[in-house]
Amino acid sequence: MAPVFHNLKVARAIPETQEAVSLTLDVPSELRGQFRFLPGQHVILRAAIDGIDTRRNYSITSGPDEPISVAIRWQKQGRFSTFARTIRAGDEIQATAPAGRFVYSGERSLLLVAAGSGITPILSIAKHALEAGANVVLLYGNRTSESTMFKAQLSGLKDQNLSNFSLFHVLSRQSGSLPALSGRIDTKKVRLFARNGIIDTGKFDGKFICGPGSMIQDVADTLSELGFDRKLIHFERFAPPGRRRPAPQDAPAAGTVGRGVRISAVLDGVKREFTMEDGDGNVLAAALRQGIELPHSCRGGMCCTCRCHVIEGGSEMEVNYSLQPWELEAGFTLACQTRPTGDRLSLDFDAI
Repeated sequence: MAPVFHNLKVARAIPETQEAVSLTLDVPSELRGQFRFLPGQHVILRAAIDGIDTRRNYSITSGPDEPISVAIRWQKQGRFSTFARTIRAGDEIQATAPAGRFVYSGERSLLLVAAGSGITPILSIAKHALEAGANVVLLYGNRTSESTMFKAQLSGLKDQNLSNFSLFHVLSRQSGSLPALSGRIDTKKVRLFARNGIIDTGKFDGKFICGPGSMIQDVADTLSELGFDRKLIHFERFAPPGRRRPAPQDAPAAGTVGRGVRISAVLDGVKREFTMEDGDGNVLAAALRQGIELPHSCRGGMCCTCRCHVIEGGSEMEVNYSLQPWELEAGFTLACQTRPTGDRLSLDFDAI
């Protein structure tokens, strides 16, 4: 279904570090039912920035009974994150109801691994799990202590949960007293924590990882090698593997299809038809160029907002960082990454 945006006031805008800000949204009483969230979910924020409709997914950081808050870390050349630095309490912003599949579902012993702004959904998961009495181990990687988001909140959680919350800050550009807490969270680091008994393959029934794609790949691969069931390792990417970040706007990709390919898309029970032309990098870009609104947010293959089912025709994706193997086998694709391989393609955005 197409995301529905609501105009919400910003109740608070609080700097978390020199590069990050937390925004608390004031959800009116008539919308609170729609804005109930599961720990780990996100909202899509939307704004017209320099005349360009700009949308980004931001994870909810809130705990039980807390108002919805998100945190935005500034990215070089990041259109929305740069705009977010100007937001003040009392400003209005558009937001969707919470969504997402990276969620805590009541596990009693959790291993949480985060790096940088990947802490945002992990913080919400930790708050809810600790409130429920679960045991939580959190490995949190940052460059320095000063660049660590939510350092005070995490310290407070630690003080309130001394018996069931183990917190390890791993700093890549700041030497600590213990070698295990210096450097990046990677294969060697995970194996070191395992040798020291902090990561116990027989202990955790919930494993959640969030951060850069390369860190997720290293941690997930290593946990699998250590004996964890790969299917039970949950992760959410904030950036693809390596240094590539999603482009802020679609651009023609190498090997794009030729002129005149017919695309049909079912959304909210209504069929929309448009043509993919030379220079359209993907189905989503073609639709937006012709004024047809399809669900989207990150445009980088990570948020899964543009997930749809292929009804007819062949297609290929440039990248995929969010669809699970079963979804690929069932014929789902991402419109922001999809190009047709024939002369016609039919998609269903209402498929579950």
